[in-house]
Amino acid sequence: MIRHRPFGSGHPYSADTEQRSPVDPVAGEPLVLGVRTSAGVESVELDWRRDGVEQERIALAPVPRNSRGQLVDGGHLASAQARLARSAGGWRTELTDLVAGEELRYRFVSPDQSTRWFDTVVAGWQEGAPGLVERGSSRVVAGTVSRLVAGDATLRIRFALPLAPGERVVGFGERYDTLDQRGLQLDSMVFEQYKNQGAERRTYLPMPFAHVVGASGWGFHVRTSRRVWFDVGASTAELLWVEAETGPDGALELSLFDGSPREVLRDFLGEAGRAEELPDWVFRLWASGNEWNTQAEIMRQADLHRDHDIPVGSVVIEAWSDESTFTTWRDAKTTVVDGAEPRTLSDFSFPAEGAWPDPKGMTDELHRRDIRLHLWQIPLIKMRPHPAGQVRADAEAAIRDGVLIREQAPDGSLRPYRNRGWWFPLGLMPDLTDERAARWWTEKRRYLVDEVGIDGFKTDGGEHAWGRDLVYLDGRTGDEKNNTFPVHYAEAYGELLRRSGKAPVTFSRAGFTGSQAHGAFWAGDENSTWEAFRWSMFAGLNAAASGIVYWGWDLAGFSGDVPTAELYLRSAAAATFVPIMQYHSEFNHHRTPSRDRTPWNIAERTGDDTVIPVFREFAKLRERLVPYLADETRRAIAAGEPLMRPLFFDAPDAAEAFAHPFQWMLGDELLVAPVVEEGAAGVTAWLPPGEWVDAFRGTRVSGDTIVERDVPVDEAAVWIRAAAAERLAGVFRRD
Repeated sequence: MIRHRPFGSGHPYSADTEQRSPVDPVAGEPLVLGVRTSAGVESVELDWRRDGVEQERIALAPVPRNSRGQLVDGGHLASAQARLARSAGGWRTELTDLVAGEELRYRFVSPDQSTRWFDTVVAGWQEGAPGLVERGSSRVVAGTVSRLVAGDATLRIRFALPLAPGERVVGFGERYDTLDQRGLQLDSMVFEQYKNQGAERRTYLPMPFAHVVGASGWGFHVRTSRRVWFDVGASTAELLWVEAETGPDGALELSLFDGSPREVLRDFLGEAGRAEELPDWVFRLWASGNEWNTQAEIMRQADLHRDHDIPVGSVVIEAWSDESTFTTWRDAKTTVVDGAEPRTLSDFSFPAEGAWPDPKGMTDELHRRDIRLHLWQIPLIKMRPHPAGQVRADAEAAIRDGVLIREQAPDGSLRPYRNRGWWFPLGLMPDLTDERAARWWTEKRRYLVDEVGIDGFKTDGGEHAWGRDLVYLDGRTGDEKNNTFPVHYAEAYGELLRRSGKAPVTFSRAGFTGSQAHGAFWAGDENSTWEAFRWSMFAGLNAAASGIVYWGWDLAGFSGDVPTAELYLRSAAAATFVPIMQYHSEFNHHRTPSRDRTPWNIAERTGDDTVIPVFREFAKLRERLVPYLADETRRAIAAGEPLMRPLFFDAPDAAEAFAHPFQWMLGDELLVAPVVEEGAAGVTAWLPPGEWVDAFRGTRVSGDTIVERDVPVDEAAVWIRAAAAERLAGVFRRD
């Protein structure tokens, strides 16, 4: 076997062994051509033509095989990564001196076999881009505009925006590495980076939007769902280079906004959409663990919250389903039905000895305790191992009814797309960007809302659409639609909840421009380390600067061994003052000792008897804070502002707003400065101009100053605007 896939898997940050890289050859740049072969192939040659003229064959060199970004690591879970190993070999060669406009035709041959012929055109950069349209004040630097052309099609547009000395560039969606991106390079691709997002500088939730803070104050939005690259003063200090993929017509709109960060964000949200107000209960503590996979365990954890007097508002169950249909409770008994048929609760029986003997009774009991219930989802039909029973019926119906994303087969026909990522590999993917397909998919889950009574969905895994060769039901392709998939995913589940008379509470990891209007978000998978804690804070602040209102993270991390008591409680203190407060833990095969992130397990594992009482005080403070958060959220949404906002929103000209990046305003009245360094006994904080009152101690401080504040582990560094201090004093009064 000799395999060559010109587009590869579509991994945005790694070229597969068997692909063409770059997919679109560019004059003046090397072109790598590779194949993957079965073990018996001992040599491969490139048979190729340039503008129809046969060239001397080139022998390919053997190379280690790389697939979907995987040589050793980088996958979702270690077990998923291991499954990517194959015995096949890799071969490659490199072409240089390519000329713009020339046509390449090539195939790969070995002594006893060959691939089909492949054709491509070498692209070249040309001055100017007639399709580039600026909306607002013109800022594109003269002489910097060019377009990448292949034949009659434009592939990309490149231009530069000016950067003045001292200007900071913030936003680009949820970014983990820093607040100010000046001097760095990044792009806008939805991607599942399992842990270490700050180090890898990749994100689940990008947006081609940013604030330029300082000097005159402005911002920009590249109005496309295709990939965009940004060089933020990295190559040339005074220029912000933008390179964006386009459709063949080369059309690209650039919106430019003038004014303060508040004004810039408000104008951007006029294009992207504002958040929809969610019920007040979303501001209470969220609790979950991936090993809470039985009704008995859910109720045990609810009882422990009650027994320890730690209030909880929402429980998320991740491992509730049969892990194949994601519509059926594990151990439930039912008959196979047509995969398009919506289920009802009466379709199932629940054995008393099963994992979930009475899901509705459990949900009702949680509601009696004032706890909402959310169930985990994945937008895939699992196809490994080979499907049988109901999941097979689901797959057959999805293919029959034409509700799936498709991909181009080697012969040019369309076939169902098979997930190319490492999580649920080869799964089928419904086109949730299509209203008919979205309703087909979600109606199968409606009984969970209408009859079981759940309150929301954890809409996980929205990053599985890889490759520009994907074809959606409206005929558009992956280069234009993949980034939008998670937006529509959350929207589809929100609409399901709305149809059932409930608020559209979704809890998503992935998103893009437009996600602002669809539910709540968490920062994804991360280790229990101090570095990851700081990365998560940057993620929240950048997401907020990009218009995300409802945001949280797995406090103290969810992966690996449990955090120290210090990290856990410092994270709990910070989480008390972000829009969504939640803890969660990764699956650990039920090994002992437990890795749950509950306060009682952290107390037991660390031997620190302060964990439970301190966490209890923060959880109760959070309960008292809910009315304030609800009021401030209504005001923020109406004003087009974030609830959790970086200090430059209030002081765009103050260098101190960036010198102290781990600070934020929570609403208009609270300033938060968490302890984010191991072993730190306090914080050095900057208070903007105005009068402030220490929330825990009642001392008054005049602003526009730097303060040193010791922070015991049972406190947080929070200041209240003096005018609101009396009104909010009760929130911080200890029980």
